Amino acid sequence: MSSPTAPSPPLVDEGHLPGSAGYLRVVVALFAAGVLTFELLYSTQAILPALATRFEVSTTEATLTVSLTTLSLGLAMLVVGPLSDVVGRTRLIHLSMLLSTLCAIGCALAPSWTALLVLRCLMGVALAGLPAAATAYLREELHSSTQARAAGLYIGGTALGGMTGRLLTGYAAELGDWRWALSVAAALAAACALVVRRLLPDSRHFVAAPTGVRPMLSMARRAVSDPALLGLYVIGGCAFGAMVAMLNVITFRLEGPPFDLGLGAASLVFLVYPLGAISAAGFGRLADRFGRRGVLPIGAGVAVSGALLTLSPSLVVLVAGLSLLAIGFFGLHGVASGWVPARAHAGGVSAGQAASLYTFTYYLGAAVFGSLGAQAWTGFGWTGVVAVTVALLVVTGGLAMLLRTTRSLVA
Repeated sequence: MSSPTAPSPPLVDEGHLPGSAGYLRVVVALFAAGVLTFELLYSTQAILPALATRFEVSTTEATLTVSLTTLSLGLAMLVVGPLSDVVGRTRLIHLSMLLSTLCAIGCALAPSWTALLVLRCLMGVALAGLPAAATAYLREELHSSTQARAAGLYIGGTALGGMTGRLLTGYAAELGDWRWALSVAAALAAACALVVRRLLPDSRHFVAAPTGVRPMLSMARRAVSDPALLGLYVIGGCAFGAMVAMLNVITFRLEGPPFDLGLGAASLVFLVYPLGAISAAGFGRLADRFGRRGVLPIGAGVAVSGALLTLSPSLVVLVAGLSLLAIGFFGLHGVASGWVPARAHAGGVSAGQAASLYTFTYYLGAAVFGSLGAQAWTGFGWTGVVAVTVALLVVTGGLAMLLRTTRSLVA
């Protein structure tokens, strides 16, 4: 008589694997969410000269439509990040998509310069829900073997969104006016929000964090106690600040001699963004294979070489430089942003809290150094802008090298 067979242990759900229907839904939904975030965040960047003329403001004042949005987003992250640990990732993502689309519609209808700036600030707050939850959601819902790759795809969506928003608004402003341009951006945002609502799977592995001021302060303290996490936060701020410092004023440069391009033609330089999308995904694959520590410094070196090439008076060389800058930056950001929640989880730190601090410094760097780039343009021309960009990227590269020596926590 045979003995009864012992029951098999229950299968452990370790997250969606590449090739599964759930994995595809996650990647497509967060790719669309990334498109929405960046196309709205930078929807005014390609039309800054038109806004400056229409509202009779200076170059630096015109860039406030970008820097105030990024600053308000970064500040909101200090609240929204910990909130995502309590209310859940998917709920926050859907609310963020809805509110930011409503703000985009309001911007297109803004009756004055002050109203436009206020609405852009509110948009930054509304947009904060996505970056607060996205990378933490990926860490929780996808298999560990594919998290860096998926984070790269998400960042690729932000790259494509940045390009799409700038191209659409640049040409729409040339065909109509700034209101028409921002209306087109709002329509694209609504379409992306519908895609996210339809496809994004509900969280299966989210565990709500304890509520209350004391647990949240404890989580925040732990999120700033790891030197590697601190280095990654600063890398995000400096790298994004370098990128925005240059892109905030690139249309002003291309409108003047020796290029003398219109807004529509000048916005074509943002076609380099698909290279950033490819780069983020490619760097993610390399990080999954060879480790994040070895890959991160490469992005900084590529970005520096690209920034220096933009000094050339040749349009072809300038575009080549912007291409390398996009490749290096999005490679850096894709690896760093995916590393933060993985490192935090390995060290027993709240992934949402760490991701929110990374995003805070990321957008704070964009706001501060983006305005610094505009001031450098006013005072020293394009050489000053390149100097600011290169200095920030050198700091980024130095920190990336230091991270190679920090103690590993598996991630």
